[in-house]
Amino acid sequence: MAFLREFGCWLPEHIVTSEEAGAWVGSDAEWVRNVSGIEERRFAAETETVADLAARAGADCLQRAGMEAKDLGMIFVASGTSERAFPGPACTAARLLGAVGVPALDVPMASAGSLFALSLASRLTAQLGPILVIGAEIMSRIVKREPREKGVAILFGDGAGACLVTPDAGQAEIVDSVLASDGTYAEDLMLENGAPLKMNGRSVILQASRKIPAAIRAVLDRNGVPPGDVLAYLLHQANQNLLDRIASALGVAQERFFSNIRRFGNTSSASMLIAACEWSRAHGFHPGEPVVFAAFGAGFHWGALLARGV
Repeated sequence: MAFLREFGCWLPEHIVTSEEAGAWVGSDAEWVRNVSGIEERRFAAETETVADLAARAGADCLQRAGMEAKDLGMIFVASGTSERAFPGPACTAARLLGAVGVPALDVPMASAGSLFALSLASRLTAQLGPILVIGAEIMSRIVKREPREKGVAILFGDGAGACLVTPDAGQAEIVDSVLASDGTYAEDLMLENGAPLKMNGRSVILQASRKIPAAIRAVLDRNGVPPGDVLAYLLHQANQNLLDRIASALGVAQERFFSNIRRFGNTSSASMLIAACEWSRAHGFHPGEPVVFAAFGAGFHWGALLARGV
């Protein structure tokens, strides 16, 4: 068995409005809001690293759980924006947390990395003990690269989210998960070293709007849960219009899909855990009620995870 014990998050202080972001690409805030649902996003300071953000979110999670980093069995850090090829941010984040000797593993996947790490943690926690899963991204340095593409530069922000997965007790039990990958579309969303982000927006939205509902249905059907019985859907915060499409495809009210994209933008692999952190503190799990996590990202990689409140 595996449980979601606690969540944590950290967002930079600097706020970039959609008025400012729209001006980068010769547009205005109303256009940005219409195409993305985003009103503002957070940008990290120039001196901050992905590992810094990861450690702050991890520390928030551990403090709320009443656990010390040295007692962890493993740390995962999901990120697609590490400042260097190697070592990745996981070992530095672990050092900053005080987790000396704790194995730290990087999951270098954009957007879907936290979901894949959660699924892996749910299978390893019985053997290794408590596992801290962190998603941390500094997308602002990517969107500042010239030339700034109109449909890309306005979408992204920085931040970090975390979740503590334990083998014995927590707020919710992880019931099941479904993961998938398809490299056919790898060039439709990619970041080459030192280059601007390349995104075929039409392809990404088309594939995500098909594959996320299919993954959610697969994990729900396997466990006999109708989509309408799910208490909340905690998804990667890619685009408000995409979240609305997924809700419609599943025949579920949009209100069941927690959204904070208006305030934080798309924070890639950090977004799902930041959303889960905010939702758990504002609403929280209910005993016996199912909650779905889902994400889609570059690769393409996608999937869904089913948890149930205890």
